[in-house]
Amino acid sequence: MQVHGDQTHEQEDKHQMENQCLAKKVPGFCSFRYGLAIVLHFCNVFIMAQRVCLNLTMVAMVNRTETLHLPNGSAVERLDDVKNPVYSWSLDIQGLILSSVFFGMVVVQIPVGYLSGLYPMKRILGFSMLLSSVLSMLIPPAAQAGAALVIACRVLQGVAQGIVSTGQHEIWVKWAPPLERSRLTSMTLSGFVMGPFIVLLVSGFICDLLGWPMVFYIFGIFGCILSLCWFLLFYDDPKDHPYMSSSEKAYITSSLPQQVSSRRQSLPIKAMLKSLPLWAIILNTFAFIWSNSLLVTYTPTFINTVLHVNIRENGLLSSLSYLLAYICGIVAGQLADFLLSRKIFSVANVRKLFSTLGILSPVIFIMCLLYLSSSFYSTIIFLTLANSTLTFSFSGQHINALDIAPSYYGFIKAVSALIGMIGGLISSAVAGLILNQDPENAWHKIFFLMSGINVTCLTFYNVFAKGEIQDWAKETKSTRL
Repeated sequence: MQVHGDQTHEQEDKHQMENQCLAKKVPGFCSFRYGLAIVLHFCNVFIMAQRVCLNLTMVAMVNRTETLHLPNGSAVERLDDVKNPVYSWSLDIQGLILSSVFFGMVVVQIPVGYLSGLYPMKRILGFSMLLSSVLSMLIPPAAQAGAALVIACRVLQGVAQGIVSTGQHEIWVKWAPPLERSRLTSMTLSGFVMGPFIVLLVSGFICDLLGWPMVFYIFGIFGCILSLCWFLLFYDDPKDHPYMSSSEKAYITSSLPQQVSSRRQSLPIKAMLKSLPLWAIILNTFAFIWSNSLLVTYTPTFINTVLHVNIRENGLLSSLSYLLAYICGIVAGQLADFLLSRKIFSVANVRKLFSTLGILSPVIFIMCLLYLSSSFYSTIIFLTLANSTLTFSFSGQHINALDIAPSYYGFIKAVSALIGMIGGLISSAVAGLILNQDPENAWHKIFFLMSGINVTCLTFYNVFAKGEIQDWAKETKSTRL
C-alpha cells in the first residue's frame, strides 16, 4: 500500500511539473481564461452597482423636510420634478424597497447551486445579467407607478442577480487550472467590492448633473453591453471555444485530470453532512458574511457617532475601505497562486493562511480601534483596515470548496452563501438592538460579539480544513456497453 501511495504521489508530481512546463508556453494575462475573469469581474461590478445604487438615490427620490423651509430666493436649490421626481414614501416603505432585492436572492440560492452542476450556464447567466440590467432601467418608470411596482422589480432583480452571483462559481470547475484558481476567482470576486466603491464615487455627481433616474439608466446600459460581451466571449467548456489557441486548451484540460465529463447523478447529502472540511468552509463563510454585513452596514453610523463628520465626508471615508479591499483581494489571489506554484505551502495550508488573514485581521484591527485609536486619523486607519482585510479570504475558504469537491462546487457555494446571508441579516438586526438598548457600550458589545464568532469559526476551520478532493466528492466512472 505504501508503494502504491508513493507511485501515486510521484505521478501527481510528474503531472504537475508537465503542467508547469506547458503553462510557460501558454499566454498568461493576455489569454481567454483571464479575459473570462475580467468579463466576470465587470459583470459583478455592475451587478453590485445596480443593487446598491438605490441606497444612495433614495435620498433624492423621497420627500425631504428641509426643502419645505427654503426661502423663495433659494428655489434654484430645490429638486427639479422633471429631472429628479420626488415621492412620498414612508420609512417603512423605503426599508422594504431597499431590502426586497435580498428576498429574490435568498430564494434562488439552493436551486441555482444545484442546477449549475447539471446544465450549461452560458445562456442562464447571460440572460440573468440582461434581465437585471433591464429591470434597473425600469425602476424610474416603475417608481412613477408606485412603490409596489418598484418592490416587484427589485425582487425580480434579486432573482436575476442571485443566479449570476451563485451560478458563476461553477464556471471555474472547467476553466480554472489548479495553480491559477486563486487569482482567477479573486479577480472576479473583487468586482463585488469595486461596485459599491464606484456607486459611492459617481452616483452623487450623476444625481446632481443629470438626475437620479440616470443612475439606473447608466448602470443598466452598461449591464446590457456586458451581457452581449458574455454571449460572444464565453463558452461553457474551453474545448468548445472556437478562438482559443490549442495550447491554452491543452493546458486547461490537462491540468484538470480528475474532472470527468459526465454529470453528477445525485447529491451525497449524508456524506456532506458528516464532512468536517465542508462544515469548516460553511462556518468560516458564515463568519465572513457576518463581519462583512456588520462593517458595511454600520461603518457610516460608527463614523457619524464617533467622529461627527458631515455626510459628504462620511461617504468619502466609507468608500476608502472598498478601494483597499479591492486591492487586498487581487493581491491575495496572486500571492496564493505564487505560494502554490513554488510549492512553498500545500493547498490546505494556503487556504488556512488566507482564511486566517481574512477572518482574524479584522478582529485585530477592531481591537486596535477600540483600545488604541486616540485620534481622527488612527480611527479611520483601523476602521478601513478592518473592512478591507476581509477580502484576503477570497483565496481561503471562498475557493476551498473547489479543492475538496469540484463536482459539487456550485451547490456548496450556494449553501454556504445562504447560511451566510442568514448570518448577515442576524448581525445587522442584533447590532441595531444593541445600539438602541445600550448606546454607551454598544460598539464594544457589537465588536466583541463579531470577534468571538470569527475566532471560533476560524479555529474550527484551521483544525478541519482540507485541500484535496474528499472521497464523497470523487466521481465514479461507470462503464457503458
